[in-house]
Amino acid sequence: MELTDIQAKYQRLMGPLPASALLRAHQRAGAQEVPTTERGYRTTPENQIKYLYRQMWTDPDLRAAILDLRSMDRLDPRVKKIHNKTASAIIKGGLRLKNSDQSPRIKTAWDRFQRRLGLDRRPKLHSDARGMMMEGNLPMQWVLDEARRTVVYGVRMPSETILPKVGANGRFLDPRSAYDQHDLTSGAVLYTFPLWQLTLGRLTPDNWDDFGSLGRPYMDANRTIWRKLTMTEEDTVLRRRMRAPLRMSHTLEGATEPELAAYQAKVEAAQAEGITTDYYQNKKGGVTPIQGDANLEQMADVVHLLDTFISGTPAPKGLLGYASDLNRDILEDLKRDYFEEVDAMQDEVAAVYQLGFELQLLLDGVNPENFDFTVEFAERRTETPNQAADRGLKWQAMGASQQTVFELIGLDVDQEAKRKEAEKDKWNPYPDPNNINPKRPDVSVTPGNQRKGESATTISTRSS
Repeated sequence: MELTDIQAKYQRLMGPLPASALLRAHQRAGAQEVPTTERGYRTTPENQIKYLYRQMWTDPDLRAAILDLRSMDRLDPRVKKIHNKTASAIIKGGLRLKNSDQSPRIKTAWDRFQRRLGLDRRPKLHSDARGMMMEGNLPMQWVLDEARRTVVYGVRMPSETILPKVGANGRFLDPRSAYDQHDLTSGAVLYTFPLWQLTLGRLTPDNWDDFGSLGRPYMDANRTIWRKLTMTEEDTVLRRRMRAPLRMSHTLEGATEPELAAYQAKVEAAQAEGITTDYYQNKKGGVTPIQGDANLEQMADVVHLLDTFISGTPAPKGLLGYASDLNRDILEDLKRDYFEEVDAMQDEVAAVYQLGFELQLLLDGVNPENFDFTVEFAERRTETPNQAADRGLKWQAMGASQQTVFELIGLDVDQEAKRKEAEKDKWNPYPDPNNINPKRPDVSVTPGNQRKGESATTISTRSS
């Protein structure tokens, strides 16, 4: 099914598309058929030349970076932990639909879409988020059923095999053949994807408006430092093995070569059996101990490389198990930076799923532009439950609506409304109406009454 077929089906169901909808669709597709005032090229001169070379082959630099990151993930437990920990933080709480219009049709369509594609399962979300970190891109193929009416799968494709078919100006040459997948063994084109069938999420591309500019693996700039770090650590181990043991200098004055060889063989044989050896000599000589390297604890070079390596990761050093010289106040500030990185990656992954859901709505004959909804991850800033509840109470004290409070703390607004209605007549949570306010607890916020100048929250359910 081509993009034009989907548009024709939508027009049969809903009537002619308005010009504004067509313009917005073409803008998203990168093929702006409506004349605009755009002039010039979006690409850099270097990328213009690169795109000419990439007309028949994928990006070799991206493939090299992905292979290096995969190897690092297999060999180094630190890299594996960084990828797994960050991916787990990204998907914390799972996906939710922020449906401002409270439309039951959109809510029902999302629930079915989420279950059908397995987006309510942690392994699927974790695999997609981890893949985006390691590959820098999230190419998602939307697989339709035989009747071409339902999106049944969202399949993550290998990024290094995907080639955007863009011109020198960074725009798709034809949305009906937007991406090629190459067989890197034979060089053949396996399949050509129209733009609606493959959504490409990109992590920190050089230019987001340039559709040929692919994303970069999060830790691609750490590869050189990682090689130096592992080399230095291996050299440190060899140094310890070669220079740490205690050695003896044996001196036999006037001994002949056969006598010296016989003495050496006798001593080494005794030491090989793990026997503490006493040395007896009938010639003038001595046994002098030579201490091992006394400077083996000097590892400033390893620490420097480790700090440089960790600085290029999203998480602070303390969250990765390195607790030495850890200042708790500084760790809190670094955690805020980490949460901002996680939030940015959450937005990019969720945007891919939203485009797939909008495709499903179009197949159902629903114009997504007529509804106000957003697909996002439920829990942001990787807060603890107490922190999320405290933030929600402060917003409530400021006069925010109950729907806004529920959204801020990651609760499903529709589900909570149904549960509240269902349990209304089951029990009364305020058994003493003379002593407890049954309407809403009083929430007071005291500025500057918590650590590091944060405000304190006090909740009172008793009537004054």
